[in-house]
Amino acid sequence: MRTEESAADEMNGAAEAEPVSAPDALAAHESTLPPLSDDIKAAAEDAKTYAEAEMAFQKSRAAWTGNRVKYIAVFAVLALGFVHLALIALVVGAVFALAQIMDPWLATGAVTLALLVGAATLGLLIKSKIGDISDAFAGEEDTP
Repeated sequence: MRTEESAADEMNGAAEAEPVSAPDALAAHESTLPPLSDDIKAAAEDAKTYAEAEMAFQKSRAAWTGNRVKYIAVFAVLALGFVHLALIALVVGAVFALAQIMDPWLATGAVTLALLVGAATLGLLIKSKIGDISDAFAGEEDTP
């Protein structure tokens, strides 16, 4: 521990010391700084730590997202299944409704024919759109 006398001696010694010039103070300050290579090493370590943490975060985010996508796919398939069943119920209902007006076999034939006409119409629309795509890319074969 410092005594009062030693503290007073230090203060007297400091008062008697010569003033330090600015270049000497700068040199003394620079000598107490760590070398630049230490700063570069520390920055490299920090960057490595950050990169590892970011990779771990992105991996956990990807795993979480993959889990959610799995559930989305299952729910989408179930929803499409329900829509399909609803359309089947609509077709059966149409057959039953027409069966009261006409013969049940004729009603079944009428509903089947209507569905086939709808499918053929959609098929022609698909063919038309494929033709549009073919026409758009047909000119590229001639260009070098």
